[in-house]
Amino acid sequence: LLSLCLILQIITGLILAMHYTANTELAFSSVMHICRDVNNGWLMRNLHANGASMFFICIYAHIGRGIYYGSYLYKETWNVGVILFALTAA
Repeated sequence: LLSLCLILQIITGLILAMHYTANTELAFSSVMHICRDVNNGWLMRNLHANGASMFFICIYAHIGRGIYYGSYLYKETWNVGVILFALTAA
């Protein structure tokens, strides 16, 4: 599930990046252009926004499962997971 969310984020992010303008004066207009003029642009934007939330829900579920099953006893694996979580959340 986590990899599915990540793949969804990458694909929708690339599609949105093709139409986005990274200029402070034109950024809002480019988002409006994506939502109104690009075919299914509104869908890509909503999938990308909600996909980020789903990604973190899956991460928290994964951490909770690890705590429940005692995976924190494997220090090296747990430390790598904590580092990956910190990099993802940053």
